[in-house]
Amino acid sequence: MFKQFTENINGHQVYLLSSLGIFLIFFIVVAIILFKLGKSHVEHMSELPLSDSDIHSSEKALQ
Repeated sequence: MFKQFTENINGHQVYLLSSLGIFLIFFIVVAIILFKLGKSHVEHMSELPLSDSDIHSSEKALQ
């Protein structure tokens, strides 16, 4: 199957296949990183927008 793609590549198709390869590699790397993250880190990051304690402590530090 891949031989058919590589044998019939013209000038424009090189960009198509290279962009597809870059996208797939990036997607796979991001998926691996997300699976390796610990559950506690994910929970901490998900609670950041809702947490008021960090906002108040940084306001006190600025004053």
